[in-house]
Amino acid sequence: MERQQVYEGKAKVLYSTEDPGVLVSYFKDDATAFNAQKKGQIADKGKLNCTIATHLFRLLESQGISTHWIETISDREMQVRRVDIIPLEVVVRNVAAGSLCKQTGIALGTPLKPSLVEFYYKNDELGDPLLTRDRIRALQLADEAQIKDLIRLANQINTALRIFFEKCQIILVDFKLEFGLDDQGSIILADEISPDTCRLWDRVETDASARILDKDRFRKDLGQVAEAYQEVLQRILAQISLK
Repeated sequence: MERQQVYEGKAKVLYSTEDPGVLVSYFKDDATAFNAQKKGQIADKGKLNCTIATHLFRLLESQGISTHWIETISDREMQVRRVDIIPLEVVVRNVAAGSLCKQTGIALGTPLKPSLVEFYYKNDELGDPLLTRDRIRALQLADEAQIKDLIRLANQINTALRIFFEKCQIILVDFKLEFGLDDQGSIILADEISPDTCRLWDRVETDASARILDKDRFRKDLGQVAEAYQEVLQRILAQISLK
């Protein structure tokens, strides 16, 4: 059966398969920032992110965290479970950076203890605004039990990723998660985990710009974006090889 495109986002394209419960997620080289006001391409970003996400999904699955990942079928494609995406971006912050600093005045690099879990409305027209739990319920995006599950899962994922990236000599500053409901109505992790969706700082590097190993290099026109993504992948692979 010829594949049919069912959705195209900023970084990925989803295609149908012969199994209605399975999609193919194709990772693009396109890069966007500032709610798609800035656009460009990063050489081989799709390949790098697909590989990075594969290893991180496997890591989380090994620790009992359900994801939509089934298997990776090419250097840019993975089979994933079809889910109904919950229109919330769940952001976990371990270190102050980005909009948190701009909105609160907290100094860049301030450790956050405990880590913050925030919700943003996944709506480009509204600029993905920060939401309170009451607003989430008012918009009927999730009920109270689902909100509690999202927070619990976000914290579990954060613990697993922080420990792993620590071994890679990388600081997990913050990251964005997206979740969906599977055919049983259970919440599982969807989308991807990669330098597109995480802020990652080199733990050893002290220069504020040189330590950035994520899409902030694209946002801030720092150059060597693909090289930074490649460095993240090499450290992940090196750590996995030690197991």
